[in-house]
Amino acid sequence: MGDVEKITRNARHPGIALVLQGGGARASYQAGVLKAISEILGHPEENPFPIITGTSAGAINAAVLAVNADNFARGVKTLLEVWENFSPDKVYRTDFPGVASNSVKWLSAFLFGAVSKNHKVSLFDNSPLVDLIERHIPLTRIAKHIESGVLRAVSVTASGYTSGQNCAFFQAAPDVQGWRRSQRLGIRVSQLRAEHLMASSAIPFAFPATKINREFFGDGSIRQMAPVSPALHLGATRVFVIGTAKLVKDLPERIRGELYPSLAQIAGHAMSSIFLDTLAVDIELLQRVNATLTVVDPERLKKSGMNLHHVDVCVACPNEPLETLAFKHVGDLPWTTRLLMRSIGAMRRGGAALASYMLFDHRYCKALIAMGYDDTMKRRDEIAIFFDASACPLPTVIPYHAYDPGKTQTMEGVKI
Repeated sequence: MGDVEKITRNARHPGIALVLQGGGARASYQAGVLKAISEILGHPEENPFPIITGTSAGAINAAVLAVNADNFARGVKTLLEVWENFSPDKVYRTDFPGVASNSVKWLSAFLFGAVSKNHKVSLFDNSPLVDLIERHIPLTRIAKHIESGVLRAVSVTASGYTSGQNCAFFQAAPDVQGWRRSQRLGIRVSQLRAEHLMASSAIPFAFPATKINREFFGDGSIRQMAPVSPALHLGATRVFVIGTAKLVKDLPERIRGELYPSLAQIAGHAMSSIFLDTLAVDIELLQRVNATLTVVDPERLKKSGMNLHHVDVCVACPNEPLETLAFKHVGDLPWTTRLLMRSIGAMRRGGAALASYMLFDHRYCKALIAMGYDDTMKRRDEIAIFFDASACPLPTVIPYHAYDPGKTQTMEGVKI
């Protein structure tokens, strides 16, 4: 396929990247947002996102869209079919022998860890997820889509437990280069594989680490200080971010806590810091840098050789905290999982944050899909403007502290 035809196929949406945040079962919200985008754009075959990046469960969603880059509407339909029919046993073992076996491994590692080595320990056995990925995500199709020009790059992020580096494994057009920043790497691979997705979605403590080449990797949200960065390195000039938590940083009312926090409450608090807080920090960092750029002379900046450019950013995220919704559906989990979750306090209201990540149940997922769809359709006019190539840069600039989910966010961005 010639260069002219490649440009024509993506002329309507040049340089737009999709960034999908992690969050376990919360990532079903992204399917609802994408369903709305597909409807707003007229259910197009044309791929509106030449660059797709994802982390954790967002990496699996990203891979589904990448293998269906020749038909965006079909990719969204595939995502919906999977999430709307989800059950926990498609992600981790819920049968009694499987849960008991994994619990025995956990207990033996705790008791005999001092005298034995190399225990593969996790709260859940996520071997069913491998089968799910292999059945629904034919990753070999990505190379064909990059060659045809409907897709420029796709990346999934994982965190190395030995090096401490946050690594974005990417498959891209030949001219895309890797990158190295403080504790962050962009690593080109000839073919994304199932182990990259398994590593990216290996939620700490819950799922086991995955070995890639010489190192074990875990969830890509760990130490991911700049979730938008891979998209910018891959050439994005306009970024659509789908988060998995409410971004408004209002201060909740402080209440008295009489009970000692359960293990689930502590784990949920830790997961929120891993999965959710980094996106807000990244946006705030961009704003601070952007404010500085406004007082820098463009000619001096150009002569300095620094590669800075304008990037429009639109953020879609839940308008409400998801813990309340998760608490309503935690009883839908299989009895074996409920027993395990109850033992660490995840069945209480205080432990609902942890449950919101592990609730891979179709009823909870459908509720999140509906929420994502409704939130996005309320902004359909602004979303349509974002995908209009003639609106560059977008007209409205809203400071992060005044973030309004009902408005399009834009800002001048930098490669970080």
